Amino acid sequence: MNTKISKFNNNIDFAFEKCPNTPRIALYFNFSIKDMPAGVYSLMVKLFMQGTKNRSAQQLSEELDKYAIDFSAELKSDYIKFRIVCLNEDFEKAVEILNDIIKNTTFEDFEKEKLKLENEIIAELDSPRAKVIDSYYKNIYEGHSYGYTNTVILDNLKNIKREDVLCAYNSMINCSKKVIVFAGDLEYEKVNSLLQEKFIDLPDSKLELSNTYKLSIQEPKLIETIQKDLNQAHILKGWLVDTADKEDYAALSLLNIILGASGLSSRLFLELRDKKGLAYVVRSSYDSAKFAANFSIYIATEPKNVETSLNGFNEEIEKIKTIPISEEELENAKNNFLGKLAFITETNAQKANRLAHYGILGYGFEYCNKACEKIKKVTIDEIQTCANKYFNDKFVLAIIKP
Repeated sequence: MNTKISKFNNNIDFAFEKCPNTPRIALYFNFSIKDMPAGVYSLMVKLFMQGTKNRSAQQLSEELDKYAIDFSAELKSDYIKFRIVCLNEDFEKAVEILNDIIKNTTFEDFEKEKLKLENEIIAELDSPRAKVIDSYYKNIYEGHSYGYTNTVILDNLKNIKREDVLCAYNSMINCSKKVIVFAGDLEYEKVNSLLQEKFIDLPDSKLELSNTYKLSIQEPKLIETIQKDLNQAHILKGWLVDTADKEDYAALSLLNIILGASGLSSRLFLELRDKKGLAYVVRSSYDSAKFAANFSIYIATEPKNVETSLNGFNEEIEKIKTIPISEEELENAKNNFLGKLAFITETNAQKANRLAHYGILGYGFEYCNKACEKIKKVTIDEIQTCANKYFNDKFVLAIIKP
């Protein structure tokens, strides 16, 4: 990675990666966010394309289409990210439009977008898998904005006013950590000069994201939902674990690959689907945000197999807690992690996205290289220790079944 790192005069962190012989550039601009009522930020990001003081929604859409500029605004757990991907020769036009959207959005069509968001959420919750995920996250992150799932947002949408969105926007502009990342085949001086010119008037970037709540689980939580028209049961069980900037990150990542994140070769797939025929889908996941992370196991199965599947979860967890994995399994997991990382950082957009993510969370733009070095050093004992540390009786279990 050939990344040049600097700061603007208003403390915005800027990372520049030169990617020779690539025809399209990628630029990410991330803003940290503070706690707001559920749904406010979800609604705000939808409104960024509804017009600015200088361009109507139609003009914005037409101009982006004319120059083949791919623009998006997206809400993440800890931040909002603005993304542009365009041809090298249209970089200045893309930055001009991005600048206009960030600074001059009018937040018009508020009620129309509010209704659209409501309908989108209702449509998404038609899926039983989406329902069980919603139930799981709402409960494992109870009391925190990470638990603002679709059902929570839906309940609160009626209370959100345009003034709430304006308040959230002003907080994002004035009280946020800000990170810009560029990846493409342009010269640093040109890119840096243009971005400084356009964004130097933004309020100073804050140093760090702030945490307001410590998450914990004191006892097992079971959330069971009955739905008459289902032909499958969906089960999601998980634990709170260390985040990506903590010492257990590398072992947790490999534990995830070994258990259920490596597809056909993972233990859960081989044991519960291949050997026992329990699963339509089975996998594990390690999902880390800035202030909390969770490790989960998911299965979709026949309703009659719910208890058998849960017993299968427990059997595989007990094995990995008590029987050391082999050297071959450990090396395969490490190669899987490093291989996937190379695969998902091929394009300029992927590179910029990853750098901006690590930058806004405060991990540092060099985090990826450090994480890879930690992965290479994980031992068999560390995997077993990690399994025993986190796979305990303080879990959330969400089930939806007929």
